Amino acid sequence: MKLREIMTKDVSAVSPQDQIVNAAKIMQQRNVGCIPVCDNNQQVKGILTDRDIVIRVVAEGRDPKQLDVNAVMSTGITLGSPDMDAEEAVNIMAEHQIRRLPIVENNKLVGIVSIGDLATHNIFVDEAGQALRDISQPSRPMM
Repeated sequence: MKLREIMTKDVSAVSPQDQIVNAAKIMQQRNVGCIPVCDNNQQVKGILTDRDIVIRVVAEGRDPKQLDVNAVMSTGITLGSPDMDAEEAVNIMAEHQIRRLPIVENNKLVGIVSIGDLATHNIFVDEAGQALRDISQPSRPMM
């Protein structure tokens, strides 16, 4: 099965210059834990996650009204293509320890796939579960 068949196509994105507060409001309205960061040409420049906001803004006592997305987004992200096999996406997500994979075509954002998207298709339940185990494995609370 190709990612084109299971990816979420209606994806909101923010620009690197948008305020963190506005990005967080979009995440709240869409009930999502991340939002791709794109330039004016819809080319993916990074991703902003709820964890980025908590770790790089809240935990550091920074004012989210004074920060733009560029200041806290994750860069150097892994991307997928709509014609990629779901199994390949699962392997990439496990290898890079990511739960969400932005999908690009002709260098433009066209969708996003999450571990949950893969798990909802019965043929990938085992693969998604294994990928989630692989993604979460090294991440243990530091005490």
